[in-house]
Amino acid sequence: MAKTTTPPAKGAKGAKGAGKPDRAAKRELRATKKAARKARFAQLRQAFTMTRRADPKLIPLLLVAFLVPFVLLLSLGLLLGGTWVVVLGFLGFLLGFLATTATFGRRVQATAYSQVEGMPGAAASVIQQMRGDWRVTPAVGFTAQQDLLHRVVGRPGVVLVREGSPNRTKALLIAEKKKLARFVGDTPVYDLQVGEGEGALSLKELERHFAKLPRNIKPRDVNILDRKLKAMAPALPIPKGPVPMNGRVPRGKVR
Repeated sequence: MAKTTTPPAKGAKGAKGAGKPDRAAKRELRATKKAARKARFAQLRQAFTMTRRADPKLIPLLLVAFLVPFVLLLSLGLLLGGTWVVVLGFLGFLLGFLATTATFGRRVQATAYSQVEGMPGAAASVIQQMRGDWRVTPAVGFTAQQDLLHRVVGRPGVVLVREGSPNRTKALLIAEKKKLARFVGDTPVYDLQVGEGEGALSLKELERHFAKLPRNIKPRDVNILDRKLKAMAPALPIPKGPVPMNGRVPRGKVR
């Protein structure tokens, strides 16, 4: 009698190796997370190194921020005794860690602002790094003395940010407002001065000032307004070299 053999069911081979792609995907995911953790750690280490060089008070302030809540709560736990030592000690450790993290972030930010203070374009760079949906167009106007006017579009409307001498940037502000009047309609237009002097804002005050502005337009209108303003005639590039005293461009540069 002939012996019959049953052919293997379809997909048996695939079922046997079905777990391989899943394992490969998990390994890839773990490798991606590991690389992201390394990158974050490298950024923190770089920020700590740069801030410590520029800010000698960094380490003492971090120690105070951690030890004050930790020691206070731990001391209270020791006075109460029992399990309160562990509970309040752990709570003090968490609060100390949070206070240290907040202090470190503020000192890093303050150091970064102090390093770019007074540099042309610093305000535009700070606004681009702020939280929120801010569409920044740097240097929509400028002078030969490197005074700049930046245009920012967001929920409040349009914000014109001046950098440099208030007297020299006033003409830039007036010209930009006239140009915007043909495009923005009833959208509010704000202006502010960055630098020193009465009424001027420092770089570290910019985010707080922008956060206080009223939300006048909807998010979808921000996109429409931003596209409309970007379709305007672009500003001339910022001159990188000295401007000729006679106001003429050398013949070799015309080409």
